[in-house]
Amino acid sequence: MQQLTGIDTLFLTQETERTPLHISPLLIYDPSTAPGGSVRFKDILRLFESRLHLAPIFRRKLVEVPFDLDYPYWVEAEDFDLEFHVRHIALPAPGDWRQLCIQVARLHARILDRSRPLWEAYVIEGLDNIEGLPKGSFALFLKMHHAAIDGVAGAEIIGAIHDTEPRAVARDATRTAPWHPDAPPTQLGLLARAWLNNLRQPARLAQTVGNLIPAARRVREGLRANRFHNIRERVNTRFNGRIGGHRVVNARFFPLAQVKAIKDLVPGATVNDVIVTIVAGALRKYLQAKGELPPVSLVAGAPINVRTQAEEGRGGNLVSMMTLSIYTDIADPLERLHQVHDECMSSKEYSSAIGARTLTDLTQTIPPRVAALGFRAASQTMLMTGATSPINTIISNVPGPQVPLYMAGARLLCSAGCGPLLDHMGLFHAVLSYHGGISVTVTACRDMLPDPDFYTECIQASFDELKQAAEALGRSRARALQGRRPRARKATAP
Repeated sequence: MQQLTGIDTLFLTQETERTPLHISPLLIYDPSTAPGGSVRFKDILRLFESRLHLAPIFRRKLVEVPFDLDYPYWVEAEDFDLEFHVRHIALPAPGDWRQLCIQVARLHARILDRSRPLWEAYVIEGLDNIEGLPKGSFALFLKMHHAAIDGVAGAEIIGAIHDTEPRAVARDATRTAPWHPDAPPTQLGLLARAWLNNLRQPARLAQTVGNLIPAARRVREGLRANRFHNIRERVNTRFNGRIGGHRVVNARFFPLAQVKAIKDLVPGATVNDVIVTIVAGALRKYLQAKGELPPVSLVAGAPINVRTQAEEGRGGNLVSMMTLSIYTDIADPLERLHQVHDECMSSKEYSSAIGARTLTDLTQTIPPRVAALGFRAASQTMLMTGATSPINTIISNVPGPQVPLYMAGARLLCSAGCGPLLDHMGLFHAVLSYHGGISVTVTACRDMLPDPDFYTECIQASFDELKQAAEALGRSRARALQGRRPRARKATAP
């Protein structure tokens, strides 16, 4: 039995039928690499059954503490049913990319059943008319509640169901030691634990406040030294308001080598800086086309991992949020990249000054009922008053493995991901990299983004524009370098 953290619990208390809060990677496979050249649904069921012990999320469900006196617990589900969680569907003909995106959006919009372990997996066949995919390809759409994992923990779970070579699933793969779930806790036992935990709260609060005092001093010193950028003005866009219950999903895929070539032209820049610049350019193009581009920069939230090496494999959420201006008010893509890089460096310094774990630890000192009511009250107040949202969109970058992966022998071709939405945050960009490629997946409220195809065209146009500007800069630098090289002197006769 493991207790949820304050952040984990917030993902439960803020969830509604209209705002499901799960993370959903989309993985696409070529079954021709599997022994025999095909993968059957029962092979995938057998694979999951053989790997259940590698990720606790698979068999754990929620238990609430009476009267919400403490954070909930994860306990092993006595009635675990694998075939409830792993499901099999197919796209109707012709089975193109648009159909897949619509199906994924519908699945992503459905809330998970809290009486069971909080995950579902959909094997989707019929992808026979998607450009670039071999015939017979299939997808796996995996829904995992954000209360159980963050992006990094999700990547670890994906690793649990994959191999680095195309192995078939052995027929006896499920013949492991018998699984016996722990006895469920009693209501009295949960209340006793809550009483003990609440006794410790004053000490936790004192420790957290003690960490905040030097953090405040570091922030003050950083502001004096102009190491931090202040976001002076924030504005709302069409993506910042009350969201509906329907979703749209789409993605673009890019060669990772081309993204790295762009970042190499700006000293110190990262792949993440390039992706943020591309997203900013896409937002600029999209809002400009709608006649809605604000004169000031939009602001993005970027989750950052605060997990230590000792905490790897623990699950749950160990993240903080970095906010940064993304310079949608700058037309020149290279200038925007320079500004984004400086902004990211400033935001990282600011997060370091505060202490990335400090705000995460602060949530542990707030009673779950109080935290839930506070966040909902703040959200409703913003909706009623038209107050400005603190961020306009989220850009979440989760690096993935750079070696080929296989599931039941089928080779993983590419990966994308759908993120959760909340009121005031109706647009989510999930960035995943895998084996020489990188994807930018858009999840949005359908009412706010009725034309996702056009938005992903803006993403592609922003990438192309930045790539062309970077290549032109590279050629210019090469010519300048060539001009500075001393010419060899001609030999003269003695």
